[in-house]
Amino acid sequence: MTGAAIAQTAPDEALVDLANPLMGTDSSYTLSYGNTYPAVAVPFGMNFWTPVTGKLGSGWGYTYDAEKINGIKQTHQPSPWMNDYGAFALFAETGPLKLKQEERASWYSHKAEEARPYKYKVYLADYDVTAEVAPTDRAAQFRFTFPKSDDAHIILDGYDGGSMVTIDPARRRITGYVRNNSGGVPKNFRNYFVAQFDRDFTVSRTWDDNYQLAADLSREGGHVGAVVSFKTRDGEQVGVKVASSFISLEQAERNLTSEVGKDSFEATEAKAKAIWEKEFARIQVSDPDLDNRRTFYSALYRMLLFPRRFYEFDAKGQVVHYSPYDGQVHPGYMFTDNGFWDTWRAVFPWFALMYPELDGQIMQGLVNTYKESGWLPEWASPGHRDVMIGSNSASLIADAYINGVRGFDVETLYEAMVKNATTSEGRPKDERGEVVHAVGREGVEYYNRLGYVPYDVGIKENAARTLEYATADFAISRLAEALGKTEDAKLYASRAQNYRKLYDAQSGWMRGRNQDGSWATPFNPFKWGDAFTEGNSTHYSWSVMQDVQGLIDLMGGDKPFVDRLDSIFTMPPVFDESYYGQVIHEIREMQIVNMGQYAHGNQPIQHMIYLYDWAGAPWKAQYHVRDVMRRLYSAAPDGYPGDEDNGQTSAWYVFSALGFYPVTPAVGQYAIGSPLFRSVRLTMPGGKVLTIEAENNGAKNVYIQSVSFNGKAHDKAWLDRAALQQGGTLRFVMGPTPNRQWASGKASAPFSMSAPAAK
Repeated sequence: MTGAAIAQTAPDEALVDLANPLMGTDSSYTLSYGNTYPAVAVPFGMNFWTPVTGKLGSGWGYTYDAEKINGIKQTHQPSPWMNDYGAFALFAETGPLKLKQEERASWYSHKAEEARPYKYKVYLADYDVTAEVAPTDRAAQFRFTFPKSDDAHIILDGYDGGSMVTIDPARRRITGYVRNNSGGVPKNFRNYFVAQFDRDFTVSRTWDDNYQLAADLSREGGHVGAVVSFKTRDGEQVGVKVASSFISLEQAERNLTSEVGKDSFEATEAKAKAIWEKEFARIQVSDPDLDNRRTFYSALYRMLLFPRRFYEFDAKGQVVHYSPYDGQVHPGYMFTDNGFWDTWRAVFPWFALMYPELDGQIMQGLVNTYKESGWLPEWASPGHRDVMIGSNSASLIADAYINGVRGFDVETLYEAMVKNATTSEGRPKDERGEVVHAVGREGVEYYNRLGYVPYDVGIKENAARTLEYATADFAISRLAEALGKTEDAKLYASRAQNYRKLYDAQSGWMRGRNQDGSWATPFNPFKWGDAFTEGNSTHYSWSVMQDVQGLIDLMGGDKPFVDRLDSIFTMPPVFDESYYGQVIHEIREMQIVNMGQYAHGNQPIQHMIYLYDWAGAPWKAQYHVRDVMRRLYSAAPDGYPGDEDNGQTSAWYVFSALGFYPVTPAVGQYAIGSPLFRSVRLTMPGGKVLTIEAENNGAKNVYIQSVSFNGKAHDKAWLDRAALQQGGTLRFVMGPTPNRQWASGKASAPFSMSAPAAK
């Protein structure tokens, strides 16, 4: 970890300066330690900014091991696998002009790089230029510090995929648009931008698709750009205020005026820092372990980036958005860049706990998505993308409503959820006219008739789909009950038991099943993909969040269940990659960390550790939670165990460090693990304060000896959302050996459909 990446934190330094945006950037196609980039942004901002080290069009825009930087771009990329859209870059040079990315790229060092959530600064060694950027929601300020030069240049690169630039020397500005995208956009998609400079240009030029420079002040094509040049004194600074809009150039100018206006660079930086600090100050961690605090706040930073605001404010101050679904401008909220397969698990439960107002806006954005496309999104970037499986929108919608989130049209969302669970007809089509299979439920007609998606009907990842649909059906049943739809509640509660149809008692694992009821053969529980999604049966067999007790019963009771949980960590990390034809990075990430079959680098198994709470062995959850936090996370470039994925892998850490985790959707309970810190002060949405204390806590004292809440002994292996939001003091007493009596009885277990209390 470099001193530039994370400076030593003085006692009076801001909490946000504990966060390292470079955490997870030491990644590649073959091995992910996060697959992140340093996002310079405000929380949930419409635009992020990031340095670029990669090649044009690569999803790996910034990687820690790269030696050269070729631009600082506006980015909307949620992950390298989804890639970017609406991107353009600024860059500064001196001397002979170089336009192509690989030719203009400058050597740099992490020792002369400062990455903060609210600012990025880097020394471009080949040009003796220091480049800085500070963000707002929809705009940013750049500052370039030049040496003495008669040939100082600032480049605006519109990238390929369709772009236009116009230079207006009299007004000291460059305007235009970019159209680059990776799918999920209407035909009229454009990201309009305005770049306002603080001094006159000595020379203005544009370039065409062949990088041919000319004095033309306007250019349009597949890949065009603009260059403005200056004569500079040593240490002279050139400032650029940049804003963009998905609606129009006029709206981009409005965004610039409203968000930057006459502010100095320092003012924009200070405002961005204050926004982050306000959010970070809601969770104040006191602990002697500075590394753990750094990791916590770095993870919290990642949690507060997505989903992205995709709305703007018009001339009347009204919320409006360009629809990435029908290409029109509509009133109301819109959010994007989120894969619900990942984030329904812990990110959205975090919003329900700590950000209910924001969560309500996101839900209203889902209402707008449904109205504009006819379907709920499952992976939006910016519109529907054909990626991943499931019907996980149901879980995060129901979880929000059951946990008290309001401010959205729940009846419309319920209608959309039922549509997902009823038909696969009429799903949206992509730019090529092909059905987006990830929207709705692929194979839903089979599922509703047989109780599972068959293995032998040409639908990939069928067992994983079945298990995820069953969890989604549970969420629908919970929402139906809350809305007074009694018959629907019964129907979907019965379908939530469909997981049972895939449990193979002989092998003890979930298994693909053919249409005629026979088991898919041959069966290898270590085979990745095939009937499962980015995992194998040993991972997905635990995907029964709605009925852990039912799964315990299928596996023969508490002891066999606990033994099987234990076996995940003790089995060798063997695998069968034949379905993919290569060892995908998720497999490699499981293999190399010496945790057996436990694949924390991907989402399907991340909740598994907490299942010990249902089987009378919560001390084992305590051990493994702390072991994963200790071994697999750090505030370093290799600090994640796999893809970070829009905040989910971070959310696991943030929740777990507090001492609890949301396993089951739409019930308002959190399974207890092992708190990481000695003291945490959380300011809840209504302003009430929850203090979490862990007496005797430390690296070796990972086991809970006792728990009390507001002075009353707490012998449950779970906590209630509503109670936590009311504030008070949650007190743990920790020790070096397990207390096997604490919360080990059946009456102490969290909610389960098959538990007597749930009936």
